[in-house]
Amino acid sequence: MNILIVEDESVIAEGLKFNFEQEGFTALVAPDGPTALDILRDPDQDMDVVILDLMLPGMSGYDVCKEIREFDAQIPILVLSARTLSEDKTQAFDLGADQYMTKPFALPELLSRVRNLIERHPKSDPNLKSRPASVKRVPDQYELGKSIIDFSKFQITHEGEVESLTTMEIQLLKYFIQNEGRVLSRTQILEDVWNQNAEISTRTVDNFVLRLRKMIEENPANPQHIVSVRGTGYQFFKMPR
Repeated sequence: MNILIVEDESVIAEGLKFNFEQEGFTALVAPDGPTALDILRDPDQDMDVVILDLMLPGMSGYDVCKEIREFDAQIPILVLSARTLSEDKTQAFDLGADQYMTKPFALPELLSRVRNLIERHPKSDPNLKSRPASVKRVPDQYELGKSIIDFSKFQITHEGEVESLTTMEIQLLKYFIQNEGRVLSRTQILEDVWNQNAEISTRTVDNFVLRLRKMIEENPANPQHIVSVRGTGYQFFKMPR
């Protein structure tokens, strides 16, 4: 598995590179945003996950994340930053980050999160062959009202307009579809989709749901597919209520 580490502090970057290589990964280091983007756009490079610092020279990690999502909606992005404010995390998620860890960090947790992102990524498991039999199978192309969701391409087509989804957006949407009709608490969603990510609050679920509603609901202000359950969480319906 190939990891791109975008980090300008050489001690941290080389330490991460060494530890990931000890775990059997192939790791590349980019000291700044433009270098990272060049690597990711290179057809000869095939990265499985990006570890991204936010405070980079010249080009911020936020801008790097935004540009990555303009040409690749699928590759998982884990932000690893000294910024700890909730606004920083919210901005990173809004730009397409999949997970967020703060420095200083515990290496075992970082390794675990990276493995989890790669395992959940469709490049590693495109047909979800390891899915338990009790989990509803969702076809690659799924019709929802006037929208067609292409899970293999991370895209939603609505009345001819195509919009790309991030890794976590597509995973969350698939999770709702797999659990159609069930009342899902925010805590349960975090545990099942984000794998009990302690750095993410239940408010993150709400932010992701708001973005999904803009893509799949005829009227996001009056949702018919992803419905709020007061005091608990959400409930998904394929047919409008």
